Amino acid sequence: MANKPDISYGNEEESSYVRKRLIAFNAEHVPENLSSRYEEINLTIKDDSGRVIGGLLSTLCWNWIEVEILWIEESLRGLGYGTHLLNQIERIAKEKDCTFIKLNTFSFQAPEFYVKNGYDEVAVFKEAPTGSNHYYFKKDIF
Repeated sequence: MANKPDISYGNEEESSYVRKRLIAFNAEHVPENLSSRYEEINLTIKDDSGRVIGGLLSTLCWNWIEVEILWIEESLRGLGYGTHLLNQIERIAKEKDCTFIKLNTFSFQAPEFYVKNGYDEVAVFKEAPTGSNHYYFKKDIF
């Protein structure tokens, strides 16, 4: 490389271009029946007045679902709402022929909750952030 390339923060258009280029590259290496599978799947739980008290935000990509966020209002934690959301996304994963669900959480959140619900720890970054651990989990869908 003769000249150093110019590196700068990408704007929205440039970021979109980079994302599309990677998606096109990936599509060449994934079976055709999976290459266009991408869908956001977002679930919410509401109380009797319609107020959101919890939710699960996820993305279906190729043959898996990635849970990006699972949140339950603090006063309602431990009452089964989180498990109910996980059961629902697992049912959806089966319906959509996914083979696994993946997610990540921190030690100050609820890694033991995911273990209790049948998720296997596949990796942990220690001291990320400092004083905490960052866990990665997977559950196979049968």
